[in-house]
Amino acid sequence: MFGRFESHSTYKKIEPLFFLMLCLSCFVHFVKANIFIYAGCSQDKYASGSPFEGNLNSFLSSVVSSSSQVSYNTYAVGNGSSTPPEATLYGLYQCRGDLQKADCTRCMQSAVNQIVLVCPYSNGASLQLEGCFLRYDHANFLGVPDTSLKFKKCSKSVNHDVEFYKRRDDVLDDLESAIGFKVSSSGLVEGFAQCLGDLSASDCSSCLAVAVGDLKSLCGSTEAAAVFLGQCYARYWASGYYAELSPDSHHEDDMGKTVAIILGVLAGLAVLIVLLSICRKPSH
Repeated sequence: MFGRFESHSTYKKIEPLFFLMLCLSCFVHFVKANIFIYAGCSQDKYASGSPFEGNLNSFLSSVVSSSSQVSYNTYAVGNGSSTPPEATLYGLYQCRGDLQKADCTRCMQSAVNQIVLVCPYSNGASLQLEGCFLRYDHANFLGVPDTSLKFKKCSKSVNHDVEFYKRRDDVLDDLESAIGFKVSSSGLVEGFAQCLGDLSASDCSSCLAVAVGDLKSLCGSTEAAAVFLGQCYARYWASGYYAELSPDSHHEDDMGKTVAIILGVLAGLAVLIVLLSICRKPSH
């Protein structure tokens, strides 16, 4: 039965188009899951072929393999007595708390690929994507509180909506008590927050208090907002406005153009498949 079904001409015509549309779906999901938020690069540089570069490559390789097992990890590479001080590297990675392991690994692979392009030969760098964070430095930053503002995004404002303000404040008050990763909602307002795993519970609370304060002072009455600090972030949105938290409209436009191009290519391939099928149809 299955052999006859697989040889059916209609099945042959549909299968390539179905496969191409499936690939498009996977591509769009991948792009959304790995949206670039921000990056920071140190001014100090390492030399090509230096011991630090070797330790950095080792760290980045370990990040990808480790992320398939755990969503957070820290590293101290080359800090032994036999290693020259200039080769020492400290690093960490963390995935968003609601990501599955497979998505975490894909996100970290993307972060690893991007950080060496965005910050070439930098002794220190950090990269935040939509679903994961990656950082390394020659100096030991692990566990050191950092509430400096790295990135913010505010959408359009809500005018005189008292109910929205109340719901938003309920969500933000709840998120301020997060330890690690936390999701909250009140009515049509939702949000989540996360601290880096190297923070203590008290330092996490302090960091999120600053993040929540920045959301209110910097973004005011907006329908959606995100604030990323050195070691934590918080964000909220009114139902239906999550997309407005994307970091850059130009980035969204570029992604839209890319998808449009792919759709055009797929449409052309679909037409070609149909034409080839017609041409190959045996005459009676």
